[in-house]
Amino acid sequence: MATFDVVSEVDMQEVRNAVDQAAREVSQRFDFKGTDSSVELGEDAINMASGSEDRLAALRQVLEEKLVRRKVSLKVLDYSDIEPASGGSVRQSAQLQAGIAADKAKELHKFIKGLSLKGVQSSTQGDQLRVSGKKRDDLQAAIAALKEADFGLPLQFTNFRD
Repeated sequence: MATFDVVSEVDMQEVRNAVDQAAREVSQRFDFKGTDSSVELGEDAINMASGSEDRLAALRQVLEEKLVRRKVSLKVLDYSDIEPASGGSVRQSAQLQAGIAADKAKELHKFIKGLSLKGVQSSTQGDQLRVSGKKRDDLQAAIAALKEADFGLPLQFTNFRD
């Protein structure tokens, strides 16, 4: 029986590189001078701070450009609300989403079942999904359908076994 795993992973090295590049660009750009803008990578979040909301929006745009250039999907970012900070400045954090949560797993199961592919089943294993089926073509059709659908998180397909 052929199987593959559906996972949602974040390449932390690429995220770290993108945050470093964004911080370097912000420190050198003229329009960020005197705004006390900063971007830092925490344990599981990216923290941004700036002197005003429009500078924070520009900072977020710089960060997103660097992430896209490093082929990190923007779907891994879950932005929190903009918070006021001391001295009239503002800050915002972006949580990094890795793994498939239980509610998203149920949504994926329902989607796979709705494809009506004969003999294709899915099961949850931790923070990933294992999809199994009798025919390789049915599994490839499931992968194609999952790639086209938008579930709000980046999906990778690993461990394809025939």
